[in-house]
Amino acid sequence: MTGSAPAMEHSISTFDYQISRRSLLLLGGATFAASVGMSASSAPPFEANRIRAVTFDAFAIFDLRPLWEACESAFPEKGSMLSAAWRSRQFEYQWLSALAGKYQDFWETTRNALIFAARSTGVSLSDGARDALLRTYLRMAVWPDVATVLSQLRAAGKQVLILSNATEAILEDSLRANGLHGAVDHILSTDKISSFKPDPKAYQLAVDRTGYRREEILFVASAGWDAAGSRWFGYPTFWNNRLSAPLEELEVAADASGSTLLDLTPLLHLEFLR
Repeated sequence: MTGSAPAMEHSISTFDYQISRRSLLLLGGATFAASVGMSASSAPPFEANRIRAVTFDAFAIFDLRPLWEACESAFPEKGSMLSAAWRSRQFEYQWLSALAGKYQDFWETTRNALIFAARSTGVSLSDGARDALLRTYLRMAVWPDVATVLSQLRAAGKQVLILSNATEAILEDSLRANGLHGAVDHILSTDKISSFKPDPKAYQLAVDRTGYRREEILFVASAGWDAAGSRWFGYPTFWNNRLSAPLEELEVAADASGSTLLDLTPLLHLEFLR
């Protein structure tokens, strides 16, 4: 399988879960940040009235809980172990391939992670079961607060972007499936640079596309490590912590956090319909 394979062979992104290999993230984040001379203190103070664009990680928009439920449904009593091992290896394979200069796209690393996870948990994974689980990524549901928030942001004159490790094709297909393709101004994939967040080059994509300064772009992370990467880069950052995950011990924190996107209301001084 290669990154250029058609149809189902798309890149995919990971969901908002805790990091199982914290040392790998610390190494990766430090390496990426050092490459451009960044530190946690490089982010400017957050000023709501300066925000001209809001950039979302894909999984602040898309809900992958049905995938983990599908694991349990397909493999009762082992599904939760399978999904946990799968998520862990997704992160590890993606960051390892980037750090080693041996880039593999999200579809390939996630497929390989699933195969390994099944082997490590003693799950007998047929080709059909494997492909059925992977196909869940191709038509992702959105969280219930998404349509309202995207509409209100655009009505307020903010540009709306998605910046994700998933391919543009996956993001576009999932937005269309939910009737939201016109609700996003720019869809950005780190596949374009053959790397993954938290590489600073990944976060730079939103600056390059909009032409705005970093302090004019609010980044909405769905994972604690992504919030850290965004702050290291210099973005004002909101952590959409839907699953009430604990704060990562990375000596940097988001400017604000909330369990729903509607918690952006006080942050941006906007009136949202509730």
